[in-house]
Amino acid sequence: MPTKKYTFFSVPFIAIFSALIIGLTLFSSCGSSEEKSEEKEEFTLNEDYYDFRGVSLSSFGINALIMLPDETANIGASIKPEIIHADGDFKWDIHVGPNFQLHIEDFGDYNDLVEVKKKELEEYDFVKINYLINEKDLILYEQTLLVKGKKEASKSVGVEHRSYHVYGQKMIDGVTYELRSRDEGYEKVIIELMAKSIKSFKPIQK
Repeated sequence: MPTKKYTFFSVPFIAIFSALIIGLTLFSSCGSSEEKSEEKEEFTLNEDYYDFRGVSLSSFGINALIMLPDETANIGASIKPEIIHADGDFKWDIHVGPNFQLHIEDFGDYNDLVEVKKKELEEYDFVKINYLINEKDLILYEQTLLVKGKKEASKSVGVEHRSYHVYGQKMIDGVTYELRSRDEGYEKVIIELMAKSIKSFKPIQK
């Protein structure tokens, strides 16, 4: 019985080669789809205020209402927020337990506070800024200390330090208020709650 001889372009070789090409194509497609899904991943702020309470600031010199986390927010919040403000001063600090400190400051008729803040962040060459929310009146960003900046950074911070920050502006009765987290920032979960508080800051209708 004669022995079959297969050439380079014989049927079995073509079948194996075709299967290999199809497999590589499918693998490549899966990888690219995963990369695209990661690129499309966006941060969205939950605007449900079920674990917040409304607090009026009218008795502290601001005709505004702000939503603050209550004890159900699981951040160690106290039952009653503490508002620190001296009569005639242009600054307010709101403490909701030990893990939530929101700073408010009166900037008069300035209306570009967020843009100025972003330019300030661009000048920092020892940190990497990743904006999770980048709006005209509100930014929420991740700040990572770069290795090359360890000489400029505080020794207590550490090279691998990462923190989250929020900065916003709101106009009440013709006055622009700066609302921001503390300089050293917070964990992401705290900053998300703080961003919701800033978004809720609105004038009290007379």
